[in-house]
Amino acid sequence: MRAIASLLIFAVSGAVMAAPDAHSILKDSDQARGGGLPGIVWEIKLQSRDGERNDEPQRILVKAVDDSSIAETQEPVRFKGSKILQVERNMWMTRPGLSKPIPISPRQRMSGQASNGDIAATNYAGDYDAQLGATENVDSDPCYVLDLSAKHKRATYDKIRYWVSVKRVVGIKAEFYSVSGKLLKTARFEYGNTIEHDGKHIPFISRMIIRDALIDAETVMEFGTVKVKKIAASEFDLGQMQ
Repeated sequence: MRAIASLLIFAVSGAVMAAPDAHSILKDSDQARGGGLPGIVWEIKLQSRDGERNDEPQRILVKAVDDSSIAETQEPVRFKGSKILQVERNMWMTRPGLSKPIPISPRQRMSGQASNGDIAATNYAGDYDAQLGATENVDSDPCYVLDLSAKHKRATYDKIRYWVSVKRVVGIKAEFYSVSGKLLKTARFEYGNTIEHDGKHIPFISRMIIRDALIDAETVMEFGTVKVKKIAASEFDLGQMQ
């Protein structure tokens, strides 16, 4: 009887240890969107639509390391040279003609439905507390469902419900909420890019579609020319922006 009891205790303990950890799932999923890498450079093309009106497309070059990133507008030409710098939880914007950078919020809209924080490298594991809910299928893909709560007011969103593929450990879709629980936007993610890191091939985001929850408006972000590379710390120096 004691031997059987010991086996049962061991089995239960093993099951508890094998249970997925919400923070680990979130941290691992961040890699596919630029988080936790030694340095990464990618290009984003944004196209926003509001009803039947299409906004002018934009092209942005992003460089990121951990909690720091800088995004520089390449097109349209009249905005060329405009930059958004993020260092930890602080963000600034500058453009040709401004005497000094202006502090901005990651929550401010940059283009259409895309907020300033959406174009930076993802660090959900650093910005949100995560709780693991039930597993659900998204397009026949079993997913962990994570409920994320912002750790601070500089997070891009107050609350996020995030579906992470069990097999690929990448975010499949998200719902973004206000602090009161009002649904603001939804997003879907595609991973047609691949990067190499630590001898492994890692899927990387290729497309993000953000839709307003109340009106017929959406922004499509296409990610291309993705490279893992070291980036000089001077790239994220606020003084260099001046």
